[in-house]
Amino acid sequence: MSELTSALLAGVIVLALVLHLAWLARRSRKRDLAGLAVEEARIRTVIADAANVSDGTVGVITWEGSWNGQRVQLRTIVDTLATRKLPARWLSVSLTEKVAVPAIFDMMMRPGSPTTFSNFDHLEHTLPKAPGFPAEAILRTDKRGARFPQSLIASHIEIFAEGRAKELLITPNGVRIVWLLAEAERARYGVFRQAEFGGTALDPALIERLLVSMSALRDAINRHERQAA
Repeated sequence: MSELTSALLAGVIVLALVLHLAWLARRSRKRDLAGLAVEEARIRTVIADAANVSDGTVGVITWEGSWNGQRVQLRTIVDTLATRKLPARWLSVSLTEKVAVPAIFDMMMRPGSPTTFSNFDHLEHTLPKAPGFPAEAILRTDKRGARFPQSLIASHIEIFAEGRAKELLITPNGVRIVWLLAEAERARYGVFRQAEFGGTALDPALIERLLVSMSALRDAINRHERQAA
């Protein structure tokens, strides 16, 4: 085979590979867009005016809207930090209304490694736990000496007993719960280093449950503060 023929053959192979990769990328984008449309439709069964306000951050999709007259935010986050055994897909649900707390209250379950969805690791002060909190939970705040109605909070976190809720964040500006939707398929990630989550879809019933739980907690804290005033 001549050098010219070899070069032409190599060029054809490279071109075929480039075209195949481009086709795979287009197919992946179409699949992602279709999946995003399905998730948005599911979200709107709970939050009718939900709007996609994503800022382009890779792996993060954000929706904002209103629920029962309260401002809310939903965010899905793909966490591929190397410190995790498997990539994870998280659902962050926030109720962005005022809460009568003096500082940040952050409860993290099993905080063994950094996360992409929380500033928990940057909070300097660990709080002693009142009875009723899970044994695996660590409480932190950004303000030394800040006092919180811990017994009241502990009475509103039944949802954490299911093992998939990761974080409860309470600030003067709202309440947030982070929930583990899925971990990447072990076999595919182990071989191809691709984070696939088995087609896990958002469950409107789960979104509703999280919003109801956070709304009840916020109302209880605000009512407690009014009664104490």
